[in-house]
Amino acid sequence: MNVLSSPRTALSADSPQPDHKPFYENAAMAFGVGVPFFSLFLAIYLAWGHGVGLLQVSLLIGMYSLTILGITVGYHRMFTHRAYESGPVLRAILAIFGSMAGQGPVIEWCALHRRHHQHSDRDGDPHSPHLHGDGISGMLRGMLHSHLGWLFSAEPPGLARSVPDLLSDPILIFIDRWFWLCFLLGWIIPGLICAAIGHTWASFFSGVLWGGLVRTSLLHHVTWSINSVCHIWGTRPYTSPDHSRNNPIFGLLAFGEGWHNNHHAFPTSARHGLKWWQIDLSWYTIRILEKCNLIWNVRLPAETAMEAKLRAAA
Repeated sequence: MNVLSSPRTALSADSPQPDHKPFYENAAMAFGVGVPFFSLFLAIYLAWGHGVGLLQVSLLIGMYSLTILGITVGYHRMFTHRAYESGPVLRAILAIFGSMAGQGPVIEWCALHRRHHQHSDRDGDPHSPHLHGDGISGMLRGMLHSHLGWLFSAEPPGLARSVPDLLSDPILIFIDRWFWLCFLLGWIIPGLICAAIGHTWASFFSGVLWGGLVRTSLLHHVTWSINSVCHIWGTRPYTSPDHSRNNPIFGLLAFGEGWHNNHHAFPTSARHGLKWWQIDLSWYTIRILEKCNLIWNVRLPAETAMEAKLRAAA
């Protein structure tokens, strides 16, 4: 979760890269990953025999939806793949929501994802599950690395060269630098909402727990499963130079990102669920934004291109 552009304006593309992350960065990563995960057990313990209030469930669902859309509609489809364009206000909102998701600073996230597409499931891919040996042990090591372990690995060298467009965007640079504040606000805001209604510290902490910590952990493992599960299990209707797969479970849970073979076949497409029955909540959101004239130049694959890749994969 270190910031690609901090403390300098931008990380030099030619600066030497260590072969491992500094201790303080891994400690920060362990905090951002571990605290939400272990909060799940606390939430289960507190809810056992007492249940969960409607307000807490509403905050869990609402914050999950806003922050995952920050990742899928903002970080991924707009900033990384430039599948559509928008004005500065919407860009800022999506970057802030994505930062609240706790997936990392926006510029670093996009740089790593572009590197993933450049080397997908080949040497140089930051989080492929297919580069860690043969047999069951190799598959398990690959799954662990692609799901979680890569977060603690050294960054690939020259990441800044992957995002010159983003490093020239003052809005993204500002939000990238303030990632940790946005991340923590994603925990504090649901607490404040609960406190405003319940008027107690217990209400505040219940909001932090369900709308912040539990939500973060669920979102983490759903989105990380795109790297791990969706490169191992699922269908491959389109030809692509990797092992990406469509997985309907994560198509739903990850708001359309689970149609991963579709995405790798047509990475600049704003729509990942290319068939009418492939639920893609991020695409529905993009369509609403387009209808409201908040975004434009929405990119979709041509029918002829889809048919050609279907035939090639058959």
